[in-house]
Amino acid sequence: MEVSLYQAAAAMNATEQWQELISENLAGAATPGGRKREVSFSAVEAGLASSGSNSGKPGYVIPVATASTNFAQGELHSTGDSMDVALEGPGLFTLQTADGQLAYTRNGEFQINAQGQLTTTRGDPIMGDSGPIQLTVGNSTPVTISATGEVSQGDSRKGKLQITDFNKPGLLTALGGGMFRADSADLQSSPGDDTHVRQGFVENANSSPTNEKSGLITAMRMFESNQKVLQMQSDRMSREITDLGTPS
Repeated sequence: MEVSLYQAAAAMNATEQWQELISENLAGAATPGGRKREVSFSAVEAGLASSGSNSGKPGYVIPVATASTNFAQGELHSTGDSMDVALEGPGLFTLQTADGQLAYTRNGEFQINAQGQLTTTRGDPIMGDSGPIQLTVGNSTPVTISATGEVSQGDSRKGKLQITDFNKPGLLTALGGGMFRADSADLQSSPGDDTHVRQGFVENANSSPTNEKSGLITAMRMFESNQKVLQMQSDRMSREITDLGTPS
C-alpha cells in the first residue's frame, strides 16, 4: 500500500477545510460579534496501526483537521446609537428564530419591528426574562438598557435581556451570521451574570482580515506542497507499473 498517497491526499483535504474556514472568517469579519472559526491539525492511526508495541504489524498515521469556534472577546467601539448593544464577558444574547427555537448571538445591532418587539436585524425577537422584549408601539420615549440588561422605555420597565452563558461554548453549533444553537448534550447553560451590557456600543468580530489573508496564503502553499507529493508518488507508481509490465 502506498501510504504516502493517502497521507498527501488527507493533508490536502485538511488544508482545504482550513481554507474554507478562513473564507468564513473573511466573510464574517464585518459582522458585529462574529466569532472566528479555527482549525487544529492532528494525526490518527490508520491501516494496520496498533497501540501494542510488540504487535509487529505495520501502521501509519493520517493527518486530520478539526474545526472549532473561538469565543474570545472582540473589541468594542462606540456608535452612539441607543439600539446598539455590546456584551463584556462570556455571555450571549438569546433570541427566538422563525421556527420557534432558541438561538444565541453576540451581535447587538437591535431594532424595533412594527409590533414593537426588540429584534435582530433579520427580525428575530430578542428574548427577555419573561419572553420577547415588548415595547410600546408609537411611544417615542427613548429606550434605555442598563449594564445588567434591564430594558426600559421612559420610566416603564419592559424586561431584562436574557443573557446566557455556556460551560463549553466551543460546542455550540454555528448557524451563520454570528448565530449559534445549543445542540450538544454536553452543553450546560446558566444566566450570564458575569457579563455586562454596554448600550451605544457594538462588538467587532474577533477575527482579523489581515491575519486571515496571511493564513490563507499558508494554507494554499501547504495544499500545493501536498499536491506535488501526490503527483510525484503517482508518477513513480506509473513508472513502476510500466517497468514491471515491460519484458526485459
